Amino acid sequence: MKIPDFRMKPRYLTCLALLLLLAVGALLGGCRHDQPPFRLTNISGHMPNLDFKLTDDNGKAVTGADYRGKVVLLYFGYTHCPDVCPLTLAQLHVVMQRLGPLADGARILFVSVDPARDTPAVMHAYVNAFDKRAVGLVGSARAVEALSKRYRSAFTREPGDPDGNYEVSHSSAIYIFDRDGKARLLATPSASQDDLVHDLHLLLDTGATP
Repeated sequence: MKIPDFRMKPRYLTCLALLLLLAVGALLGGCRHDQPPFRLTNISGHMPNLDFKLTDDNGKAVTGADYRGKVVLLYFGYTHCPDVCPLTLAQLHVVMQRLGPLADGARILFVSVDPARDTPAVMHAYVNAFDKRAVGLVGSARAVEALSKRYRSAFTREPGDPDGNYEVSHSSAIYIFDRDGKARLLATPSASQDDLVHDLHLLLDTGATP
């Protein structure tokens, strides 16, 4: 099965994230009755495993394998983002709080799509302002672009103003991986907290069999 491609004009990115959820949900809804009762879009077996080589917000080189054993919520954004990034991270923080002790088994990986401005130190201050389980990840433009394409995401730097300020249009999907690094769920920032808590609980509860 081929997942629809996010890589189109910036103004369509948010709409495409929603369309992806609808398309995948429609295709999987009738053929995966053996799957657990996830509320978010189930992408099990239809997206690549978690795999990357980047630098975390402490300046340490990390790979996807370093997060095996944790449920991972992967999100592409940047620290100068005026709206969707802070709102999404704030939403995920509340979700983590609602999970209670189970949240210690999860990590939010915030991958910067603005390597020119987002240094490890800048990312560290930013993500820690939202949640202690959030990790900022940075890399070269080539490495971040490759990771973005791996998950059918996209980002585009917009023209700057006379002062050198600029925004980066980017896809807003949240990719959720299980403890084995397998892609399991897809959500958007507009997903309800109840649905996120419900599905993360299924993946985090070692007594469950997702």
